[in-house]
Amino acid sequence: QVQLVESGGGLVQPGGSLRLSCAASGNIFRINAMGWYRQAPGKQRELVATRTSGGTTDYRDSVKGRFTISRDNAKNTVYLQMNSLEPEDTAVYYCQATLILRGEGLLARDYWGQGAQVTVSS
Repeated sequence: QVQLVESGGGLVQPGGSLRLSCAASGNIFRINAMGWYRQAPGKQRELVATRTSGGTTDYRDSVKGRFTISRDNAKNTVYLQMNSLEPEDTAVYYCQATLILRGEGLLARDYWGQGAQVTVSS
């Protein structure tokens, strides 16, 4: 089985910074991509940022220039550095991984972390 463990959420004032971490473990053969999604009350889950094993990144327009996604491929860990946080960034942030388990050939599946609460408020 696969486990994605998140850490780094919390309460921060507008303009502040937080760094989220997510470590994937299990019988993993290859991780094709890792990323972050978020969901605020009453809203749909939305993409924040993704990064492939080849280094290609994708960001939601509203976080470009403020958030940075990075990966340590050797440790199967993804990070999200969040700067200049705004109240609109308040949400539960979910780590996501698209990966292939050992013994499953080229079959890639999506896995999710437990979620981390990020609250931006004065």
